[in-house]
Amino acid sequence: MLNGPIKEPTSGNSPKQIIIFVHGYGADGNDLIGLANYFQSTLPEAIFLSPHAPEPCSMNPAGYQWFDLTSTDPAVLWNKILVAADHLNKFIDSKLLEYNITEENLALVGFSQGTMMSLHVSLRRKNSMAAVLGYSGKLIGADLLKNDLISKPSIYLIHGDQDPMVPYKETLTAEKTLKEHGIDIKTHISENTQHSIAEDGLRIGIDFLGTKFKI
Repeated sequence: MLNGPIKEPTSGNSPKQIIIFVHGYGADGNDLIGLANYFQSTLPEAIFLSPHAPEPCSMNPAGYQWFDLTSTDPAVLWNKILVAADHLNKFIDSKLLEYNITEENLALVGFSQGTMMSLHVSLRRKNSMAAVLGYSGKLIGADLLKNDLISKPSIYLIHGDQDPMVPYKETLTAEKTLKEHGIDIKTHISENTQHSIAEDGLRIGIDFLGTKFKI
């Protein structure tokens, strides 16, 4: 089972929402858990979980990866994504059960490879979660969505216009594809921003999640 740092609700009550941070390639759960400090004023009833990905990173052994990026074979890459998705789904299921919370009060917040994972998992779960907030990522397996799509969470994708790692056009391409599948998706491109989360993108993300929960 995945594990990583946790931020309890600032309300002092039992959690009413679960926000799961899904970190990027070569990082770990500690990389994103600090974002909880910014979200907590808007979501005081939420518990924030930031699990470490399941594998040591092949390019940075001090960090973790959801899936290996060293292979250029699409079939190999897809199989690795499926394995990672199984790990993340099991983590999600266990936490929903542990805190007695349903998907309507669950959101994923991804960065880079974590956004790729968040999109992959959220669109294929039996029950739709409240929201997906993704930074600096891309949609993988778009051509398979016709047969794979099960859930349609509300999605907001945010990207820096100077990103050298994952071009921001990947977010615009994802927006077009997901809209074609009837998904509620919005995007924002942060100016003069590289592979990171800019202040305007963070503010938009906080406001977005603040509107997506029933409690």
